[in-house]
Amino acid sequence: MTLNTYLVFDGRCKEAFELYQSVLGGNIEAMITHGGSPMETHTPPEWRDKIMHARLSVDGSTLMGSDAPPDRYKTPQAFSVNIGTTDVSEAERIYHGLSEGGTVHMPLGETFWALRFGMFTDKYGIPWMINCEKAGGNQ
Repeated sequence: MTLNTYLVFDGRCKEAFELYQSVLGGNIEAMITHGGSPMETHTPPEWRDKIMHARLSVDGSTLMGSDAPPDRYKTPQAFSVNIGTTDVSEAERIYHGLSEGGTVHMPLGETFWALRFGMFTDKYGIPWMINCEKAGGNQ
């Protein structure tokens, strides 16, 4: 079994996944638009360049997403995408790279369980947590 996160965007999925790849590394394995697909004739012309399915693979993990039409999009809530790392400098780099232009809910800092922990919503509306736990912790 695998558990993967699937994110839904307001029309900026391609832009978001390009940022995620630039910050997290990995490989965008899919970036499928409605145009040129079997769904093209069922899609308004102004929406054909939007993403029907995207997939980013990073170190054995997979992040997927798509754009939702304006009448079906809902702001993400009641979850966070968690990134666990054991490297403080990597936690700081990722936090700053993904939180830029977003809303910080908890600045990256040391906690009783983590060398670094922070929470933010990125500029695409996706909530994130960065967790660099102390030795012996669970990510």
